[in-house]
Amino acid sequence: MSIWLRCACEPKVVLRAIKYALFVGIILILINHVDHIFWGEVTGVDLIKMGLTVLVPYLVSTFSSVGAILEMQPTKYRNEA
Repeated sequence: MSIWLRCACEPKVVLRAIKYALFVGIILILINHVDHIFWGEVTGVDLIKMGLTVLVPYLVSTFSSVGAILEMQPTKYRNEA
């Protein structure tokens, strides 16, 4: 498994990314889809967009966390490879 992926799968990184994804994702879903939700007009396409709306902050948080960890502790993960 690659160094980057091993770091991205660490429980602390995953948990942090989930928290940010839910917090930011819910806010963005409400901003972008509240009218469809309110009127009960949510389509399959809307659900896909909502899923992607949560996925993007998850990925941003993961990339940021892994980048910071590898920058601060570069030898920790290279020695385990």
